[in-house]
Parts: sequence; structure tokens; C-alpha cells
Amino acid sequence: MSAVITPRTEALRSAPLDSWIELAQDESRIIATGATYEEVVAKSDEAGVQDPLIVKTPEPWLPFSV
Repeated sequence: MSAVITPRTEALRSAPLDSWIELAQDESRIIATGATYEEVVAKSDEAGVQDPLIVKTPEPWLPFSV
């Protein structure tokens, strides 16, 4: 069974590992990245994002993750 490639999957694959990232509301692209949650929140606030979707990426992706 092959994995379905979605814009969300592509965005996550392009994200830096072991980092905090903010995704666009539709989860199709990365808005901000940073080493800490606080750094990404500050970048999000500067960009005027009202309801950010912020996640932590793992050190390595597992083969079945993305």
C-alpha cells in the first residue's frame, strides 16, 4: 500500500527536524520555524496570526509517519 502525498505531508517532510514549526491554517505550508516554542510564537505574533497551529517535529521521522 502506497502512502498518499498531501500538501500537509509535503510541508511536514520539508520541516527542519527537532524544531518547532507553525503551519498555515490549511496545513499546506510552514509559516515559521524556531528552536523553541516561544520563538515560533513570537514570529507568529509578528506576522499577525491569530490562532497558530504550532507543532514540534521529531528528531527523526519514523518511516510510517510522513
